[in-house]
Formats: sequence, structure tokens, C-alpha cells
Amino acid sequence: MSEEILINLTPMETRVALVENGVLQEVYIERTRRRGIVGNIYKGKVVRVLPGMQAAFVDIGLERAAFIHVAEVAKPSAEGETPSISQLLHEGQQLIVQVTKDPIGSKGGRLTTHLSIPSRYLVYMPHTPHVGVSQRIEQEEERERLKTLVGQGMSELPEEEPGGFILRTAAEGGSGDEILADIQFLHRVWKAVERRIKRETGICCIYEDLPLFMRSMRDFVRPEIEKIRIDSRENFQKLNEFVAEFVPQLQDKLEYYPGERPIFDLYSVEDEIQKALMRKVQLKSGGYLVIDQTEAMTTIDVNTGGFVGHRNLEETIFKTNLEAATAIVRQLRLRNLGGIIIIDFIDMDDVEHQRQVLRLLEKNLERDHAKTKLSGVTELGLVQMTRKRTRESLEQIVCEPCHLCQARGTLKTPESVCYEILRDLLRMDRAYGGESYLVMAGQAVVDRFLDEESAAVADLETFIAKPIRFQVETLYSQEQFDIVLQ
Repeated sequence: MSEEILINLTPMETRVALVENGVLQEVYIERTRRRGIVGNIYKGKVVRVLPGMQAAFVDIGLERAAFIHVAEVAKPSAEGETPSISQLLHEGQQLIVQVTKDPIGSKGGRLTTHLSIPSRYLVYMPHTPHVGVSQRIEQEEERERLKTLVGQGMSELPEEEPGGFILRTAAEGGSGDEILADIQFLHRVWKAVERRIKRETGICCIYEDLPLFMRSMRDFVRPEIEKIRIDSRENFQKLNEFVAEFVPQLQDKLEYYPGERPIFDLYSVEDEIQKALMRKVQLKSGGYLVIDQTEAMTTIDVNTGGFVGHRNLEETIFKTNLEAATAIVRQLRLRNLGGIIIIDFIDMDDVEHQRQVLRLLEKNLERDHAKTKLSGVTELGLVQMTRKRTRESLEQIVCEPCHLCQARGTLKTPESVCYEILRDLLRMDRAYGGESYLVMAGQAVVDRFLDEESAAVADLETFIAKPIRFQVETLYSQEQFDIVLQ
């Protein structure tokens, strides 16, 4: 499988697209005015302790206080009991914390005191003396080799600061020199963080993660990557220097893209981003998905649509569900949907068909950067899964709630609005009286009054013995109207 990374940089935002076999799979957006803060380390202050929730709120200098659970403050004791949050934290206490989830919607960020700093091959945990290996490195011989290399590297650090490391997936096949260089780099970074912790006295950011275009070299690059294209000459130089120092094996793959055609027009990336904001996703077979993102969860409904198959209904359902299993994983990655996800595949009577669809879903999820957990088919025929959410979804980044429908996703029909206006006219006449009434409303509502509801208007005029006039307001939404007494 061939992969490319496309990087589009402007002064306002950075966008990174991961393309597999010519098809967009993931897109990351970082706005200059509101960069993500996951991974940042802050010196904060506890502003509220919640014993009932075993949690606390911490001011780290943002608009909303961030949330920290007791499990992120101290690990359970040897007996397995978790201390009370009141024993660990108190209001006004200074605390060194790291952000694990960006603020999303009305919720503040999530925090931990178990600090970690990532590099190309490793994650350094200064307070956790443990060496772990990514589960995606499956060969036991390679896992043991990497652990041995880390052990050798750690032996060269000062004894009073051993800390611990997790070997990332990218470390597979890495040489001893590369692992040692990463260990020394992370140790230098941590020493700088420690100096700043001691120096700063108030609430502030102690350590900030790399900008997106550099972070993508650390987090998203895999052996399958063939090209990394960036459309900014200035930032190409910066990225080239970064790659030369930290990921030298990528230098031959990095190139500046000077084309007149926008870089995101390659592989129709721009069009695919627009499609990813739509509720309905068309499948090649004629079936389709309907994706609804709510605050509590995301639901995905699979439908056969115009696909009728060639043999029987069961074959049609099976083929549609197989195609949907691949499309769903792509949409999860592309839209960055997280939290609880409920998938309603078309009901399958054949147990073997169910097993094959789930197996294909699991196989496709293996390529997802985010951590996922998948359950079997429930009694209701639903597939439940979770996907780790650390940042806003694509829709949350580029869209806002509709002010016309108040984020309901629907509007009252012109008929409903007409009847509401008629009720209000009768209510106002009884309460205030008046010689005549002027109704100001949107075009569709006024058109209906002058056509289908003209008889109802005439009846009301006769009943209240007053004339009613209508005026189109082009700036009014379908639900918006005003009644003026004259």
C-alpha cells in the first residue's frame, strides 16, 4: 500500500492530509489562532475539588478550567484502593499537569499528572520507571531487542533520573544508535522542562508540543510513506532541518511542491473534505451510510439504497455490509469521530456473514492511528465500538451550530409557521386590539399565506373584523416572523 502526506500551509492554518492508494484517509487541521493543546504541560492551580466525583477542576490559563480525575493524580495503592481526591488535592494548590484531551464544545480539557514527552521512537515518562512496547510490534524477538536497547540507553542517564520509556510503533527495526539518540534528546527536553517548572511561579505553559506540520513527521510517518509534499518554501526549509536532525531517513521522501494547482486539489482532497461534512455517504454499490454525530455518541446507519444484487436479498445485504465496513472506518478516520460509536448494519441472518463483516471491520481498524475497541453484534443487531477522542472532530473544527434551526437539524415547515402566526394574531387581537396587522415573514411563509392558506386568512379577518397584510423579509429565516400592530 502506497501512502503520501500532503501539507498545506498558510499564515492562518495548517492542514495535513494522509492519502493511501490515491484516496484521502485522514485530515488534520490546526488553526493558528487556536492550536490544539494536547501534550502541553502547564503549571496550574486547583480551583475546585469535587469529592463526590473523585475529581477536580484546574485553572491552566484557558477560558474554561480543565478536569482531572483521581486516577490521573495518583495510582491506586498496593491494596488496590484509590485515595480520596480530597487527600491528594486542595483548592489553591499548584499542580504540574499535562493535557490529554483538548477542550471540546462546552467541556474543558482533560488532564493528567502522569507526564510524558514523545519523540520519533519513544515516549519518555519521567515519573514512571517502566519500559513498555507498542502492542503493534507483535514479534516477541523484536520486542525484547528493543527493550534491551532502551535498557542500555537508560544506563547512560544519571541514576537519580531513570524514568521510563514506551517504544512506539515507529521504533520497529530501529538501530541502537537511533534509540540512544532519542533517549538523550528526550532527557535534554525534560531537563529544560524541569528548569522552567522551578523558575515559573504562576499559572503558565511549561512545555508546548510541536506545530502540526512537524508533529506529523513524528506521529504519522510509516515505512509505507513514499512522498511527503509541502507547499510552503519557507516551512519546507524548517521541515527539512527538523527531518535531518530527528528523522534523517525521510529526507529523500520530503519535497517542496511549487505547482500552480493547489496541493489539496491533488487526489481531490478538497472535494473529499467537503463530502466528509455531509450526513449521507454514498457507496459505490448504490447503498449508502447515514452518519449522525451528537454530543453523547455517533450513530452510523447502513442502507442498501439502489443496490439490488444479482442473486438474492441475503447476497445484497452481505455485499452492502462488507462495502460499508471499509467505508465506515475511512469515515471515522477522515471525520475524526470519537467516543461511543453505534453501527447499525443491515440485519444478516447468516452468522458466518456477520463474522466476516466484523472481521473486515477489525482489519480496517488496524490502520487507524486512534485507539479503538470493538464489540460483537448485540441482540438488536448493532455493533458497538469506542474510538479514543483527543481532539475535535472535523465538523467541530470547520463548522458551527446552525443559527437558523438552533442546531436541531430541521426547520418548521411553512405550513406550521403559518398556523403559528394565525394563532398569534388571534392572541394579540384579544390582548391588545388594533386597527390592522402587518405580518413580516420569509418568502416561503408569505407565499403560502397568499395561496394555500388564503381562505384561513380571510376567515380570520372576518372573525376579528380587521385587515391583515403580509410583507416579505428576505433576511428572515423560514421560522422567523414579526407581527406589527397598526
